[in-house]
Amino acid sequence: MAAVCVFCASSSNLDRRWLELAAQLGKALGPRGHTLVSGGGRVGMMGAVADAARASGAHTLGVIPQYLVDLEVADTAADELIVTTDMGERKNIMIDRSDAFITLPGGLGTLDELFEVWTTATLDLHHKPIILVNTAGFYDGLLSWLDGLADTEFARRQALDRLVVVDSVEAALDAIPAGT
Repeated sequence: MAAVCVFCASSSNLDRRWLELAAQLGKALGPRGHTLVSGGGRVGMMGAVADAARASGAHTLGVIPQYLVDLEVADTAADELIVTTDMGERKNIMIDRSDAFITLPGGLGTLDELFEVWTTATLDLHHKPIILVNTAGFYDGLLSWLDGLADTEFARRQALDRLVVVDSVEAALDAIPAGT
């Protein structure tokens, strides 16, 4: 059983397939005994993953800055909701309270969170699994660009290898080592 932090889009105007992907991940957390750690919003993919996680019996922890409470509409149904003063505090709490990280499709905020946990892992500040769900090739362009960074030595191949890339929810959960 692990506390699994999920990074994903909070936009409310997404194609249904992305909301279904988030719900699929949330639904799979409960039977595996995992806790969901999320950004604390109740809209978009963030809301879909949290609602499905609760419905499957998973404990949910949301972490949201005060100034986003009104913008994102806080997930007041969360089993535990932590309201922070800013985004930095939010990310620090999410990193501290999580055993593994799964990134679903998302935009700038999702990428910010992914790169924060990935960078801190490459600096050996934690050794937690970082998993990117590349469903339907969503992140193909980013992955190609990152591969180019290693080719030009702007990033170490060893650092890039810390990211586990999968194409499905089941593969993402299977990438979390037992006992994590």
